[in-house]
Amino acid sequence: MMLLRGKIIPGTVLPSSQWLNLAQRGFRQPSVVAADPPNLCAHSGPFPTRSHTCGALRATDEGASVTLTGWLMPERKISKSMSFFSLKDSHGTTQLVVRRTPGASEDVLASLSEIPIESTVLIQGKVKPRPKDAQRPEATGAVEVHVERMTLLNPADRNLPFQPSDVQNLANEDLRARYRYLDLRRDALAENIRKRSRVTQIIRSVLADQDFTEVETPILLRSTPEGAREYLVPSRNPVSASSPSFYALSQSPQQPKQLLIASGAVDKYFQFARCFRDEDGRRDRQPEFTQVDLEMGWVSWGDKEIKDAWRIGGREVKDVIEAVIRKVWKGVLGVELEKEFHVMTYNEAMTRFGSDKPDTRFGSEIKDVTKLLPEDAQRKLLGEGRTIEAIVVNDPIYKSASAADLPSGTETVERIFLTDENLHSWLSESQICRFLDIDSTRVTAGLELNPGDIVFISSRKAIPEGGSTALGRVRLHLSETAQQSGELVLPSTPHFLWVTEFPLFTKADDDKEFLAHGRWSSSHHPFTAPMWQDLEALKAGRIEEVRGQHYDLVLNGMEIGGGSVRIHDAALQEHVLRDVLQLSESEFASFDHLLHALRCGAPPHGGIALGFDRLMAILCGTRSIRDVIAFPKTAGGVDPLFKSPSQIDETLLPQYGLRAVLKK
Repeated sequence: MMLLRGKIIPGTVLPSSQWLNLAQRGFRQPSVVAADPPNLCAHSGPFPTRSHTCGALRATDEGASVTLTGWLMPERKISKSMSFFSLKDSHGTTQLVVRRTPGASEDVLASLSEIPIESTVLIQGKVKPRPKDAQRPEATGAVEVHVERMTLLNPADRNLPFQPSDVQNLANEDLRARYRYLDLRRDALAENIRKRSRVTQIIRSVLADQDFTEVETPILLRSTPEGAREYLVPSRNPVSASSPSFYALSQSPQQPKQLLIASGAVDKYFQFARCFRDEDGRRDRQPEFTQVDLEMGWVSWGDKEIKDAWRIGGREVKDVIEAVIRKVWKGVLGVELEKEFHVMTYNEAMTRFGSDKPDTRFGSEIKDVTKLLPEDAQRKLLGEGRTIEAIVVNDPIYKSASAADLPSGTETVERIFLTDENLHSWLSESQICRFLDIDSTRVTAGLELNPGDIVFISSRKAIPEGGSTALGRVRLHLSETAQQSGELVLPSTPHFLWVTEFPLFTKADDDKEFLAHGRWSSSHHPFTAPMWQDLEALKAGRIEEVRGQHYDLVLNGMEIGGGSVRIHDAALQEHVLRDVLQLSESEFASFDHLLHALRCGAPPHGGIALGFDRLMAILCGTRSIRDVIAFPKTAGGVDPLFKSPSQIDETLLPQYGLRAVLKK
């Protein structure tokens, strides 16, 4: 016990009975804020330097005197004279053994027992081996530290919102988000953040070895009609005195990185780019997110002789990304990936799997019914621009899932249960096929149907559009329902897939319709190059036939990256903006600088952006990207920790040419 001029030195911990005795003798407690109980206070003074982290000690350290710092975990009493504690820091956990020593000047056991859980403490003691039957498989499980001295560095409140160490009674997500700094003490989240750092270092290393230059691009840019809603930032220096001026937070560094390559200053660029989009939140979306962004000059436009399934340009980008992904999986998970990832066209993905990001880990592929119909029925469907397709369920794994209610977006799908009675007449039960007046026998044989099978049948446009079809959504529903029931266990091997040859333009993207207003919009973005084979169709105005040199990287049914070969011809870029997308003069003017850069001799170029948060969620085995972001937003775009967005003082608005308008 240390006393100084009638006061107790901060950091000293005493049982309450001793405090009463000292108070009667005139000693005063140190002045602290909200100490609970009053005898606990933070240590604000010199203290010994940490010698080891809580995850560093091994059997080879036996007998060493060590100094540890960390957060105190709950006491495990063995007897009145001995207890176990765990001491935790960001590196691991060490078991502490504390014994009551008769006649000692300081009762460390009594002191530690009174300290609230999650307090930060400094421990001095000796390393000793654990008994053989008490050793654990974790890194520090062979040893324990027998405590000799303790210093309380900072006591925790006894009434914390929740105990992060109590993973069996995890607080609800809203409460944990409000106190994110406390939630980050959980091992699972802390490991995610550390793993994110390791992956960042691996990616930087791979790209540096391939002569990429890391460059930071602006976050405050001009608002442009590129597709997603933007976050606007008012400026105190308006361009015009008649109206306020705004920056737009960068949706992605698309234009800056193209201009960078056009400048010739760097041949290969990359950065971990912060991006902002005013979109509704989902498990795999945030209003602010990080992408691994790269761009390369002198990127090819494909080959006249088709050598493999990759029939577009950008093979150089493909090779770089595959090298990055293979290195990450090997360095973080110890998994050797295939030398080259599979490639599939958009048309094949939509036809076989009903999705532009197909999950190829399970079957239940979509079957083409149209080709099994009589020729006159095929001609009728062709004239209407439609096709008929089906999913046949004959695997017991999916039988119960097939009988469950279907999700929204599948209202056009018919479900037919086959029996001995309707096996050769089931098409007559279908509202989709009744108008064709066809016999079921040929279709039944072609689909290899049997009594007990379940058929999901649907009609759609013959040329696929959008991101998924009704049967594609049924297929995912069957898989998810079977997984939830335990009937289906997906393979652990990662299924990487490149999807290529997307339609260059679309009218089937609801997220872009607020800007398109019925016009064509770019499936990817307006700078994506068409396939050279479709240039003639583009110039002739056959817009729906034009495919783009756009490539998405898909993993286990989730898009983790997307990119394209860019338009480097100013005349072609202007044709896309003016004649296809039909931008207004003000919209077109926002791309003047890019068009001029292309006229200055920009090289053919292309790039890609990997969704870093999604990638990390997969690597960490979590379904939500919020689990791999230190301070995430909620699904509604709100930050409950920093209380953003928030209102500001209305007296500041006139500085930006703004005024408050009350909604009625």
